Amino acid sequence: MPKDKRKVEQALLKKGFEEAEGDHHFFIYHTLQGKKSSIRTKTSHTPKMKELNDGILAQMAKQCRLNKQDFMNLIDCPLSREKYESCLTEKGEL
Repeated sequence: MPKDKRKVEQALLKKGFEEAEGDHHFFIYHTLQGKKSSIRTKTSHTPKMKELNDGILAQMAKQCRLNKQDFMNLIDCPLSREKYESCLTEKGEL
């Protein structure tokens, strides 16, 4: 199910990602302690792209080291920043 690009970007910012500009909108995860991590994802600058399709959302989930369902929970808020970071630590990603 497609998601509004702006809502996804805003949700990432609320969950500890910081935006960095380049040829895309890059989002880099910073830990609760403020440390920059290697976890990053991106969205396109393309003005026409207002929604992110399932394929793009699946890629973003993989980049965030989550399965698609957990990524959707991260975006839709059932998965808190603290729980996300705990999950990443358990997987050895942080």
